[in-house]
Amino acid sequence: MAGALGRSIVSPIRRLRLRVRGAVQGVGFRPFAYRLARNMGFSGFVLNDSAGVLIEIEGPDADRFPDVVRNEAPPLARIDSIDVLELDPSGGEGFEILESLSGRSATRIGADAATCAECRRELTDPSSRFFGYPFVNCTHCGPRFTITRALPYDRARTSMASFPMCAACAADYTDPENRRFHAEPVACPDCGPGLSHPITEVAAKIAEGGIVALKGIGGFHLLCDARNDAAIDLLRLRKTRDHKPFAVMVRDIDAARELARLSEAEKVLLGSAASPIVLVEPRACELSNLIAPGLARIGVMLAYAPLHHLLFDALAERRHHPPALVATSANPGGEPLVADNADAERRLAAIADLIVTHDRDVAIRADDSVMQVICGAPSFIRRARGFVPEPIDLGIDGPSVIATGADLKNTICVTRGREAFLSQHVGGLDNAQAIRFQREALSHLCSILDVKPEFAACDLHPDFHSVRMAQGLNLPVVPVQHHLAHVAAVAAEHQLSGLVLGLALDGHGFGTDGTSWGGEMLALDGHHWNRTGSLTSLPLQGGDRAAREPWRMGVAALKAAGCIDLAPRLWPGHSGVAQLTAMFERGMRPLWTSSLGRLFDAATAIAGLRLVQSYEGQAAMEFEALVRNPVELEAGFAIRDGRLDFRPLILHLAQRNLGAPAAADLFHGTLIAGLADWAKDGARSLGARRIALGGGCMVNRVLATGLIQALRERGLDPYLPRLAPANDGGIALGQAAYARQVIMNEYVPMEEDRTCA
Repeated sequence: MAGALGRSIVSPIRRLRLRVRGAVQGVGFRPFAYRLARNMGFSGFVLNDSAGVLIEIEGPDADRFPDVVRNEAPPLARIDSIDVLELDPSGGEGFEILESLSGRSATRIGADAATCAECRRELTDPSSRFFGYPFVNCTHCGPRFTITRALPYDRARTSMASFPMCAACAADYTDPENRRFHAEPVACPDCGPGLSHPITEVAAKIAEGGIVALKGIGGFHLLCDARNDAAIDLLRLRKTRDHKPFAVMVRDIDAARELARLSEAEKVLLGSAASPIVLVEPRACELSNLIAPGLARIGVMLAYAPLHHLLFDALAERRHHPPALVATSANPGGEPLVADNADAERRLAAIADLIVTHDRDVAIRADDSVMQVICGAPSFIRRARGFVPEPIDLGIDGPSVIATGADLKNTICVTRGREAFLSQHVGGLDNAQAIRFQREALSHLCSILDVKPEFAACDLHPDFHSVRMAQGLNLPVVPVQHHLAHVAAVAAEHQLSGLVLGLALDGHGFGTDGTSWGGEMLALDGHHWNRTGSLTSLPLQGGDRAAREPWRMGVAALKAAGCIDLAPRLWPGHSGVAQLTAMFERGMRPLWTSSLGRLFDAATAIAGLRLVQSYEGQAAMEFEALVRNPVELEAGFAIRDGRLDFRPLILHLAQRNLGAPAAADLFHGTLIAGLADWAKDGARSLGARRIALGGGCMVNRVLATGLIQALRERGLDPYLPRLAPANDGGIALGQAAYARQVIMNEYVPMEEDRTCA
């Protein structure tokens, strides 16, 4: 008996088939599975196919393999699911990597990733064949989305197809023990892309105060010395960008710490593989004040391409302090990012003193992502390189919908199964180049997802270019009201089913009643919704001009507050103010808007901060920058029949002449208190607790942080967008998510309904 107990129990031979879905192609997953299977003593194979990665393993203790795969996957892999099927053992020997199989894709390509530590080491190692090579990469880093034309992700389907590998790169590519095994962009100086100008020439031009257009991963940057006022002033002049902030690129996190006060969350975000621009608080340093005039934070990003690291090395040899570069998208006057060499010569020649190209094509352009940290967690302002095309999980399968977004900060969204794929930032659809880019992004996203949408979703606005795009797709179209889409986007990413109360706070949007909305309380329950409240409306004289000229909203707010007689004292000698005041006194009947964005504009004008803006949201951003301690004005707002009225606050600001900083504190503090009480009343009347916060005003960190805290103090559960921008960059997600609800319920409401009130 003792001998029998002492004998080891041999596990039976089992064969398992693993279907691994997610971002598992182009990230070193096959060599990872190959090495893991061999180390664990399994026979079988691994291959890429249209659904992801297929693995078969055979041996004792095979049931341990799926957990190890999930827990030890490559750094850029994103596993959505591992389905396991048991097969009959076949008795094979050895483990192989087999050729990819084509077919209808159900997998996805990964996002572009910043240069990994190993590649950075090789970049500066004279003994490496990648020494000083500006296109070094491996399966842990480098371009993915921006060089891929179709799936499966193989070299022939990328912009590396025209670069045959040399013997050394081919050996790396075919060696499962090498981290460059099937790294599709792999190349070296003997066989890969090359720069049009040496790095030393680029560094010299920047050091002498010049402006350089440099082709990178997703397109061209315009670069200049971030400490050189004259260079930045010249860049603003040539790019016709008077005040809009520029981003700053530095070499590494140590250099970023010298320029800014970083929280732990901001450090993690800056150093992530996505390497976004992050808004942070600057230190007193030698950076030019022209980078972000009037703002309290600057956008900082770390060098993320080998080319950037080489440039910073060359610049460091010329200076005693760490170099810092203005790095802004290369696009004249609101046009899309330049990504093509010939296009760069045409469109950037009048801006840049030196245009530096390379011969690896950008298959699809992508701007840098822009983020900030709100309540300790990342929040998008612009979602693009480094994150696209990572999907957002909608929680349930549904029909395939393509949503065409809004006309400002445009993105598109395509759904496949339970996933929503938001495109990179397209921008404003106010020029032919941007409209072409939207079509390009739409076609590319459908191609790499291998999906044919069954329905289209769009805004209600009859004159939007994005609406005409949807109508031209020859698909059934589901129109979705703008602010409903903001709320639906938040509910979708947080998978909030059932009744949700939403606050949609932004500049403007076309309402179901034909008026301009922008400060809305909406109840959403599946495909049912209704407008339960709004801000008290203000006159909107001049249409879009009111958004560019805050003084117009200032006069309008005084009219609404019954104190238009204060206008001459607030803006003495302003001919436009005098004319508009006279028009109101003669009984003019303008359009009206419930927009919180326009209320911000009115407050900034009344506070004497800004009467005209040179870029969207400038006045509100500068107002936010002045806030030090938000304070609520007693009786500064009123709530009547679902309407939130801030006219008492407007009257107080107009009468007291507080100065812009004090006005900013009072305005933000009262706004937070009023919105929180309004939401509490609305939630109580509906029996709701969950509050979805959407719209461009939620990009204001002071407002978002204060409102989340105030809602929690009132016993409510607030939700802020985390996976998509709160502004119009997230509208397409909400359109797609709501349209799926409508389609799955076979109900198409053109107007709001009253069933969830």
